[in-house]
Amino acid sequence: MNLNKQVRNNWIKEEIEEIYNLPLLELIYKAATVHREWHNPEEVQLSTLLSIKTGGCPEDCSYCGQAARYHTNIKVQALLPTEQVIEHAQRAKEGGSSRFCMAAAWREVRNNRDFDRVIDMVKGVNDLGMEVCCTLGMLTEEQAIRLQEAGLYAYNHNLDTSEQYYEEIISTRTFDHRINTINHVRKAGITVCSGGIIGLGETHADRVSMLLTLANMPKHPESVPINALARVQGTPLEHHEKTDTWEMVRMIATARIIMPSSMVRLSAGRIEMTEFEQGWCFMAGANSIFTGEKETLLVTPNPGVSEDMQMLNTLGLKPMKREKADCSTGC
Repeated sequence: MNLNKQVRNNWIKEEIEEIYNLPLLELIYKAATVHREWHNPEEVQLSTLLSIKTGGCPEDCSYCGQAARYHTNIKVQALLPTEQVIEHAQRAKEGGSSRFCMAAAWREVRNNRDFDRVIDMVKGVNDLGMEVCCTLGMLTEEQAIRLQEAGLYAYNHNLDTSEQYYEEIISTRTFDHRINTINHVRKAGITVCSGGIIGLGETHADRVSMLLTLANMPKHPESVPINALARVQGTPLEHHEKTDTWEMVRMIATARIIMPSSMVRLSAGRIEMTEFEQGWCFMAGANSIFTGEKETLLVTPNPGVSEDMQMLNTLGLKPMKREKADCSTGC
């Protein structure tokens, strides 16, 4: 197995399967080695996520409490005022976050006054000197260009699962819709944030297939979130078992090895992990987390800033200091 310091975009399924199925401690060791070759193992990027428009989404993603067709405890909330969003971003920056992500529960971006307001939000957060990220659903190439011109650094659009399993989880759009949006984002010169969710009922082969798709993109996503299913009452997947932490570790380690330059983000599911379990994820190559105000920033629970800072201190980790790239001519 060749783990030299190189980025490859020509992986085959059998190679990734071989890595994924390594004995766990051997896999973690190899991933930790790669991580140290490409990144400072003492640093973790802190990102803050704000839901700027919550609930009422017409999609039927089986895991999502924001789908209008499911009866959940998530309250529908219209697009937040721009000033309020900028205030949240400022507090996030003061709390150590270098990236601010704005999420809207839309199927797709529409060219209307709400999108104009999002453009203003992007400009405002960009002026704070933070990496600004959005996840707004499907985008056209023209919309991606508008976001890039406003200063958007990254766009999140997860694959969720493998192409083969995708229709078992979502029927209101296709896997190709996901790929098309990512291509529009990349063409506009915005960095890509794309990963997936485990615990949806997928097989290990599905997980390998999803990683294969990501690793064989012409350019790897700069950020790869690995999420554990957050079981939301009222959704079709609410009764699924908690995702085993070692499964998260295995996915993070495999992603780190095959996409060595990417930020691998330990995302949804942290609220159910102990410090000890999260420590294994960092050892396996995770170097980014979502943090923020526990009650107001996320529609699914997340540890608070003080808890996260205490955990990082215990593990000997520190928030990553990142200089925001100038995206005026593309990132």
